[in-house]
Amino acid sequence: MDRWRWGTDAKGRTRWTRGRILASFSVLVAGLLLFHAAVPNTAGNLGSLLETFLPWLGLAVPVLLCLATLRRSATATVATALLAAVWIALFGRLVLPADRGTAHDLIVLQHNVNDENPDPAGTARALVRAGADLVALEEVTPATLPVYEAALAAGYPHRAVVGTVGLWSRYPLADSRPVDIRPDGVDGDWSRGLRSTVRVPSGDLAVYVAHLPSVRVRLPGGFSSGRRDESAVALGAAVAAEKLDKVILLGDLNSTLDDRGLGPVTSRMTPAEGGFGFSWPTAFPLARIDHVMARGATPTATWTLPATGSDHLPVVARVTL
Repeated sequence: MDRWRWGTDAKGRTRWTRGRILASFSVLVAGLLLFHAAVPNTAGNLGSLLETFLPWLGLAVPVLLCLATLRRSATATVATALLAAVWIALFGRLVLPADRGTAHDLIVLQHNVNDENPDPAGTARALVRAGADLVALEEVTPATLPVYEAALAAGYPHRAVVGTVGLWSRYPLADSRPVDIRPDGVDGDWSRGLRSTVRVPSGDLAVYVAHLPSVRVRLPGGFSSGRRDESAVALGAAVAAEKLDKVILLGDLNSTLDDRGLGPVTSRMTPAEGGFGFSWPTAFPLARIDHVMARGATPTATWTLPATGSDHLPVVARVTL
């Protein structure tokens, strides 16, 4: 009788018939990972909210595995293993550290320096030490612009600034101009996009610097991303109309690569993806919203730098032309 009842509980359920709720939850999470695009944005932009933090669904794996073990459920264990396999297939490559020794033609740096940064001079010095060829900044204010100009001038004699975004370069710049990514209904002084031709030894390339509108999570409205999405459409159109073959985009796009709201941009550019690269917020990075992307060029590695006085981490990438 003991052998016959081995593995059953008081209700006669075996390790294969108990834990079905846990198994169902694993299947649900795996479904969200695989089919996140099917989650609608009709109610509070729930789909975009899910996609913003999509990699974090992997935290369900150890929790569900522990519960399956405590429940002694083979069904839940197998379902959780399948969930783990789905997560690894989607994000496993990002677990590996970036290979910073890869061949490259340019090193580019992108940083939202925060308009309330208490130490802009210290931030600028940290960026200089990174040794990048191009430095793109967002949230540069009239008060802090002279600080960044003074700190970056020696290593970056060429610069272009439009509104609150700027580009500093070791190489000559030409045809620098604003890029209109302003959503409807936003004040006319709002200027957060620029485009410049960078004259590197191998030829000209177009470099875009952009800062898309912020998103908010509000109750009861949900995830507010309408202005960001509208700005992403404008940025995507600008990149699509670019006549130069080689294009680099640097910016705080207030969106992750999985978020459908960034589709008008990611559909036209190749993102730098080495590592998870969570860049915001500095205290406990939860999302990669600061990006380096390219067209006609290849981002070969990317990583974040230590925190500065900003609420974002600087992002560095190597690019081959």
